Amino acid sequence: MTVTYTNRVANARFGGFSQLLLLWRGSIYKLLWRELLFFLGLYMALSAAYRFMLTEGQKRYFEKLVIYCDQYASLIPVSFVLGFYVTLVVHRWWNQYLCMPLPDALMCVVAGTVHGRDERGRLYRRTLMRYAGLSAVLILRSVSTAVFKRFPTIDHVVEAGFMTREERKKFENLNSSYNKYWVPCVWFSNLAAQARREGRIRDNSALKLLLEELTVFRGKCGMLFHYDWISVPLVYTQVVTIAVYSYFLACLIGRQFLDPAQGYKDHNLDLFVPIFTLLQFFFYAGWLKVAEQLINPFGEDDDDFETNFLIDRNFQVSMLAVDEMYDDLAMLEKDLYWDAAEARAPYTAATAFQMQQPSFQGSTFDITLAKEDMQFQRLDGLDGPLGEAHGDFLQRLLPVSAGMAAGGLLGRRLSLLRRKNSSVSETSTAVSCACACAPDGAIPECGCGDPLLDSGLRESELEYRAGPELPAPEPFTIVPVPALRGPAPPWLPSPIGEEEESLA
Repeated sequence: MTVTYTNRVANARFGGFSQLLLLWRGSIYKLLWRELLFFLGLYMALSAAYRFMLTEGQKRYFEKLVIYCDQYASLIPVSFVLGFYVTLVVHRWWNQYLCMPLPDALMCVVAGTVHGRDERGRLYRRTLMRYAGLSAVLILRSVSTAVFKRFPTIDHVVEAGFMTREERKKFENLNSSYNKYWVPCVWFSNLAAQARREGRIRDNSALKLLLEELTVFRGKCGMLFHYDWISVPLVYTQVVTIAVYSYFLACLIGRQFLDPAQGYKDHNLDLFVPIFTLLQFFFYAGWLKVAEQLINPFGEDDDDFETNFLIDRNFQVSMLAVDEMYDDLAMLEKDLYWDAAEARAPYTAATAFQMQQPSFQGSTFDITLAKEDMQFQRLDGLDGPLGEAHGDFLQRLLPVSAGMAAGGLLGRRLSLLRRKNSSVSETSTAVSCACACAPDGAIPECGCGDPLLDSGLRESELEYRAGPELPAPEPFTIVPVPALRGPAPPWLPSPIGEEEESLA
């Protein structure tokens, strides 16, 4: 039933869609020709009555009515409501197709997890897939008129081989007034659990994977049921239909050609067939017909889903996958490119030109920059080379160890770097140092007693020490933490430059 024209438009060319205009099956002509002839017949009847049956006074009144209808027909928002409605229906139509229960993933999992080449193993696999197919048949005969005509009763389902007579008894004895399409899925779960107990399914992970695929399959069946149950709101369909029909009812009168001798505005031409009005009817009414055909794709229209074909296909391939193809492997052989460093399949003469085309690397690979634009720039506020970091940032980045707190090499580097780059006042810098609190002859914990570091003191620090004595601050409390393992990281930048070489 589906009209496929994909091959006709495989390549874009001049007038590519024009060849599709002559197709009849599934065409807009087949859908709309009755409505178009009916509209044209009514229009011609009104035109003939105006020209040959009305009196002069009646003609004048009819002419005023024509002008009135033509003036106010444009107030009907037919394009707005019709565009949104058709968009909604097309989106719903495609989503319904995505919910068609296909067994391809499920049959692969059954073939890979339910083991046994004996008759019982084969019976397990075939029965599992038959239950899945039975669930799809039960839901499709509930929503599709074509499938219901094929299986009008459960007896037809039994005779077709989807259900045994014993299963039919259990199905009918189940006391439920609701649709029972889900019952075969429960049978599937119970049978899979039994196969696990017998060791046909070797572990719980395989059973879990099998039941997850069944859940996806059953979810699609449920979505088909809900799409059939919950339709597009009736008020929306009514609004769109009334808008289209009322618009063209006004056009029947408002688009009549009047007598040019009366001198009405925009009525200087007298024709019998309204060409552009018919085109407008063709587009708007055809748009409505598209929504009418797609709103329920489980009927028997030309573009409805081929549900009976899907039932036949799914049943056949699922049985082939779990029975004849089970554990049926070809002998392993080395492929043609076993020893090739770069495997590449050959091209025919019709496609050889594609070998010369470079592979796509990314949209930015074609961007070129000037040499001066590719130079790294110095960050604002840094006087050293590019990449030099502040001591405070490094101190926050690295854990503080006991060696650093006791005046180790890494601690002295960070201390000097902090004094070099800090923006605090000189007074706060002197107060924060514990040199004044150290006893005579003792090495301060901050590292200021180091001869190497004393040589780098600023003049302001020397002047401050010669000034009036300040009250001694409270001593720092050193919290011992695990020391760094090994020497300082090699990637740590040196804050004192040339002195590092003398330390080494």
